[in-house]
Amino acid sequence: MSPSKVQRRRVLKGILAGSVVTVNLPILDCLLNSNGDAFADTGAPLPVRFGTWFWGLGLAKGYWEPKATGQNYELTPLLQVLAPFKDRMNIISGTQVFLDGRVVLTHFSGAEANMTGAVTTTEGEYSTSLDSIIGEVIGKQTRFRSLEVACDQNRKSSWSSPGTNGMNPAEISPLALYTRIFGPGYTDPNSATFLPSPDVMVRKSSLSAVMEERRELIKDVGTEDRRRLDQYFSSVRDLEQQLSIQLQKPAPLQACSKADPVKDAQVGTIVDDALTNHNLFAKLLAHALACDQTRVFNVSISQGMSGLRRPGDTTNHHIYTHEERDDPQLGYQPISAWFAERYMASFRDLMSEFDSIREGDRTLLDRTLIYAFTDHGDARVHGLLDYPFFLAGRAGGRMKTGFHISAIGQPVTRVGFTAQQIMGLQTASWGTGSNHVSTPFTELMI
Repeated sequence: MSPSKVQRRRVLKGILAGSVVTVNLPILDCLLNSNGDAFADTGAPLPVRFGTWFWGLGLAKGYWEPKATGQNYELTPLLQVLAPFKDRMNIISGTQVFLDGRVVLTHFSGAEANMTGAVTTTEGEYSTSLDSIIGEVIGKQTRFRSLEVACDQNRKSSWSSPGTNGMNPAEISPLALYTRIFGPGYTDPNSATFLPSPDVMVRKSSLSAVMEERRELIKDVGTEDRRRLDQYFSSVRDLEQQLSIQLQKPAPLQACSKADPVKDAQVGTIVDDALTNHNLFAKLLAHALACDQTRVFNVSISQGMSGLRRPGDTTNHHIYTHEERDDPQLGYQPISAWFAERYMASFRDLMSEFDSIREGDRTLLDRTLIYAFTDHGDARVHGLLDYPFFLAGRAGGRMKTGFHISAIGQPVTRVGFTAQQIMGLQTASWGTGSNHVSTPFTELMI
């Protein structure tokens, strides 16, 4: 059939027991433009997503970095678990965090620089995070601006912040996340019928009434309170916009399918329980992205100061990085490396989950950019040198993959700035002080 005769909203019709039955077509190649990134009939682009993935306590310096650079490199034994996606991701080594004379906040300063471009003196100064910056461009047209999850049962295991009112708390229960996404407020974009939720209509009306009082209230406060109110009402406007989206019938998304119900979280500090939660979260997030419930997500395996333990062991990962001796033959801490390898296996599982959902001629992974980062470079000394980074997915064809880049002595912020450029942000630079950068890794950009 000629592509010009097939439209993306075309359905197959039939009769079953006297009733008309309609079934949406999948996203066929003939429905897309020549680049495979937009619908041919309307030019509407398929969405590109962004997510962060955090694991604590870095990797063993000198033993995870590939020896060769470019695309002809071999994964080290510590990263061998990522082999199935070697050609779908990039590895960046050698970068560092510059303190500019400030005292390091262990388990905080490094992750802060990776996510905000800055190093501050107190945790309360944490500013707008990378996901929120990118979400301002890609995340405003979905039900959820972003979704945050933590696998270790700690809501504070989050590095996402809108820049005001502190961190975005992480969801710790897969069941609660399922209910939040696919519970009573969920609208199936492929359903033939649509009925706006009365609860959403009431909430939006209430917010509209609040916004009408804003002008009078601002007249009665000082400059600093006015600034705080402006920030607050910006959040209210964002929420009002999110509710407006829920009052409109969503466009059909043939890749969308409602996730299967999940069990509640595994409670405890055993690493296997946390990683079980991780894989449940990965599945739910993949379906949420495919159904365009959000385009931004954040996953944390644990806090930087990880309290996760091996089964039957009372010593946690963090303590091992301080107290475990290097194996004389391996050259690094074997138990600490065991934890890191388990985390890397979960990163592989996340990519596999995303890669299992097809969108046209590509997969959800191909239309996503995942920014994987940690709080320290060398796990043993909790250093701020030689950070391991992974940029996975292809961002809808905007990123080249399969590279190892050695950027010894370069600020970690070059990685986050590159992610912003790939995601289409028109920013000239990012970061503060010695962490300020204006040059992305152009070899990764298309």
